[in-house]
Amino acid sequence: MFKTILIRCLQILPSLFVVVTLTFILTRMIPGDPARAVLGPQASVEDVQKMRETMGLDQPLASQYKDYMIQIAKGDFGVSYSYNQPVLGLIAKRIPNTLLLALPSVLIALLAGLLIGVTSAVRQGTFVDYLFMVLALVGVSMPIFWLGLMLVLVFSVHLGWLPVLGMGSISQGIGDVIRHMVLPCFCLATIPTATFSRITRSSILESIHGDSIRALRARGIKESVVIWKYALKSALPPVVTVLGLQLAGCFAGAILTETIFAWPGMGTLIVGAIDNRDYALIQGAVLVIALAFVIINMLVDVVYMIINPNVSYEGGF
Repeated sequence: MFKTILIRCLQILPSLFVVVTLTFILTRMIPGDPARAVLGPQASVEDVQKMRETMGLDQPLASQYKDYMIQIAKGDFGVSYSYNQPVLGLIAKRIPNTLLLALPSVLIALLAGLLIGVTSAVRQGTFVDYLFMVLALVGVSMPIFWLGLMLVLVFSVHLGWLPVLGMGSISQGIGDVIRHMVLPCFCLATIPTATFSRITRSSILESIHGDSIRALRARGIKESVVIWKYALKSALPPVVTVLGLQLAGCFAGAILTETIFAWPGMGTLIVGAIDNRDYALIQGAVLVIALAFVIINMLVDVVYMIINPNVSYEGGF
């Protein structure tokens, strides 16, 4: 296992190199001038040119890339043009807010998906099974931005039950923060819930038709114990794999969700950086998200090997 973890750690470096290179190139393709965005539309051509020199944007692209890679190698993500603050400091302030939204969403999606998937598998071919699978298909296909707007329209505008913007204030009590979390968490959990339920159903169906489960039933063990203790345990490895992907995907999905609900996390930070042509902030935020992706995937591999020791990532079983 140690050798596999070491290999996974070494594979992180080329992945991050590709991400950094592509992000650097794509940010330079965004229409607009960062210097003009900082100074405003009324700035003179001379002032804009001086600002470009200060930012280092007057240098050839290859020179900018070399300087940026040296900077990253030193652990320096640069300074945000729009905030005039270190990029790492800005990211460090926003990551907890995104995790506060992403982690409960994935947990809710996992629990709901397991319950729906197991129930649907046990009642295979019934109306309940068809209903749950249709809802799962709708959930997977639902655009997050549309769902978020509909939730705001119904529960905030028409009914007035829940707040629509921001993340609340802990000074007003934990209840205020939870009320602000309900809609964005529900929105962010929709697609993972549908995915977990479909994967769980397939895994449970494969498990309950196996010889080991038949043997447990022949011994007279209670059906609920057979399903929830033995069948679910053998069906967990695919769910764990999907769990890692969904957790990492919540960082990407949070961009739309946070923008709709004005949640002050990584999503709104990236959108604001793009609007302001803030190259350093865009590159730093994307690099951190990419790092989260590869680390989570590595942890998923480790957990998978713990759950199923027969699996080997070095070539077969």
